[in-house]
Amino acid sequence: MLQLKHVSKIYRTSEVETHALREVSLDVSAGEFLAVMGPSGCGKSTLLNILGLLDSPDSGEYRFFGEDVARYTERQLTQLRRGGVGFVFQSFNLIDDLNVQENVEVSLLYCSLASGERRRRVAAALERVGLTHRARHLPTQLSGGQQQRVAIARALVGEPRLILADEPTGNLDERNARGVEELLFGLVQRHHRTMVLVTHDAALSGRASRRFLLSAGRLSAE
Repeated sequence: MLQLKHVSKIYRTSEVETHALREVSLDVSAGEFLAVMGPSGCGKSTLLNILGLLDSPDSGEYRFFGEDVARYTERQLTQLRRGGVGFVFQSFNLIDDLNVQENVEVSLLYCSLASGERRRRVAAALERVGLTHRARHLPTQLSGGQQQRVAIARALVGEPRLILADEPTGNLDERNARGVEELLFGLVQRHHRTMVLVTHDAALSGRASRRFLLSAGRLSAE
């Protein structure tokens, strides 16, 4: 499904050269749940950004659903992201002026879908995360755990095959973190989604089918 071969990424300024990824190779099969752990600044978010087509490597090869995307235009990459990837972020990234239903629907506004189909998908995504009764609430009226569930619904509403999660429990207390853990694990087990997440949460990473350690830009199986 996903394949990285000897991928490297370097960030340069006038004074500093930072090797975010060094010769990273990784194969991800459909239906897998992979966890990547490592200290802050080790390249975890860079890895997710490359997997999600938000960034490109400086060297090496990346095949996304079998396609070598190195020469794709930004427009082509955007189309691949819309149809294939859902993102979940640590900070939720919800829009305070929009209610729950509208926040979830935002990711569908640039798709060629009729309004009725958008409403159907939004309703299904909110039901999946157990927030149908909160559809008209604003993000500020929700707990941290509920806000993260909205963010997960937003990631699911486009019906992606791949979900990328960046510290999805990082801003949650223990009770809400475990609730989000069960939700994410259920997406893989019952809804056959492929998931790659980066986390410091040992309980969450322990549910993964494979675990990796990223340190100084180098990836190794744990």
